[in-house]
Amino acid sequence: MILVNTDYITGKEFEMLGLVQGSTVQSKNIVKDFSQGMKTLVGGELKAYNEMMKEARVVATKRMELEAEALGADAVINIRYASSAIMQGAAEVIAYGTAVKFV
Repeated sequence: MILVNTDYITGKEFEMLGLVQGSTVQSKNIVKDFSQGMKTLVGGELKAYNEMMKEARVVATKRMELEAEALGADAVINIRYASSAIMQGAAEVIAYGTAVKFV
């Protein structure tokens, strides 16, 4: 499966199959939440939350890819990501794009 954030793939012609998406809601445990909360007092990178968001993007992307495969797609173009806070220490990440089949 080819995944790109452009609306074209060089050298490929395709037909659009439709919008596909994948999402997940991730959180860290109470110990990580507390330690990251303390980190906000002194400043700096919140590494546990960076890791959480990276994991969430991977899961959301895989779910989007599986949805595209179910449609018989060869690629997903114009991929975008969005995130939102669900509650303190938890975030939703959504990956979405257009599933296409090569002609």
